[in-house]
Amino acid sequence: MATRPAPKYRPGKTRSSSFIQNLYKNPKIPFSFLLLLADSLLTALIIAYVPYTKIDWDAYMSQVNGFIEGERDYNNLKGDTGPLVYPAGFLYIYSAIQYITGGEVYPAQILFGVLYIVNLGILLFIYVKTDVLPWWALTLLSLSKRVHSIFVLRLFNDCFAMTLLHASLVPLLYQKWHFSLIMFSLAVSVKMNVLLYAPPLLLLMLKAMDIIGVISALAGAALVQILLGLPFLWAYPIEYLSKAFNLGRVFIHFWSVNFKFVPEPIFVSKAFALSLLGVHLGSLMIFAHYRWCKHEGGLVSFLHSKLVQIQFKSHVTSSFPLHVSTGLKRLKTEHIVTTMFTGNFIGIVCARSLHYQFYSWYFCSLPYLLWKTPFPTIVRLLLFAGVELCWNVFPSTVYSSITLFCLHIIVLWGLWKAPPEYPYENEKQLAGKKVK
Repeated sequence: MATRPAPKYRPGKTRSSSFIQNLYKNPKIPFSFLLLLADSLLTALIIAYVPYTKIDWDAYMSQVNGFIEGERDYNNLKGDTGPLVYPAGFLYIYSAIQYITGGEVYPAQILFGVLYIVNLGILLFIYVKTDVLPWWALTLLSLSKRVHSIFVLRLFNDCFAMTLLHASLVPLLYQKWHFSLIMFSLAVSVKMNVLLYAPPLLLLMLKAMDIIGVISALAGAALVQILLGLPFLWAYPIEYLSKAFNLGRVFIHFWSVNFKFVPEPIFVSKAFALSLLGVHLGSLMIFAHYRWCKHEGGLVSFLHSKLVQIQFKSHVTSSFPLHVSTGLKRLKTEHIVTTMFTGNFIGIVCARSLHYQFYSWYFCSLPYLLWKTPFPTIVRLLLFAGVELCWNVFPSTVYSSITLFCLHIIVLWGLWKAPPEYPYENEKQLAGKKVK
């Protein structure tokens, strides 16, 4: 009986060889590492040689000291810039910073420098994952003088809020909605501007989950807020809620970077605020109907289908599998990021006041949004440079303010003109992921 020849040795793919092959196939990965290294050096040089300017640091430390000493009434937690207006997460984070740094600025700058690099690393991961920009355009994420200043020369709490927000996007890319909502809620607990992302996030949740999943995810986010605010909610609930979640604050006209061209009496008026709110909500509805839900037949049709699903689910027995009754599909990562970034940008365009630190609210999404527009590359770069230039005019002027507003409108118009992307992964893509 003939014997079979021994099979040739064929070593299988190891994790290290697979990683090296991915590096070779996707130049964005090694370029991202080099960009992180270069920006780390740049950030260290800024901390070492550029003078620090105190703005809110002393106020932060005063508010934290009151909290550490046992004060729980938000009316009595004050600094030289006024009473505390941030939720409880802010106090916990800056109490930890004070403990680590002793309240000294220089070690705090080093800590914020590390935070800046962590934030940049998270963003590079999102950009590489979505694969919207060419590799060289990732450099734009490191080219903002103002954002470097916000992180390591100003130490604003916006830095922690936005880093947590960007971190919450990562589990979204893997459809980990409950974990993402917890991270999102942590970001809200530092600063309320994160709520600009709430409408597009809710829409994505309705697309990706059944109503029970949406409710449970929202309940988890609410529980985070309750637990963090519990010492204040227990002692002085009205004071905490009215100060930490005050939606009616009026910012000083002089310090605003946008709408500086609007006369101050109109700028501070309630009618102007309500008008901008109406434009904001209306723009979100229009984008949701004609762009984000176009493949579902529009926003109204999509919401009606969700209502039908709820009614149907209430009539089936618990023995039916969830996927049979809901027909839920997996969302594309690009659709998730586009919807989130665009929804936030609409809020930025309609914001009555944008102070200099507020640039961190949307700068990191700007390259992505520009590459989602149908504009030529040179136009995208000019728009990017124009926005950055406007944010570096200090103090802002009527001309820099109206220029920034026009640039924002052009970007928004470009996003409107871009063809709506198909939101769901097809069966072949899902099968490929399962094989991997």
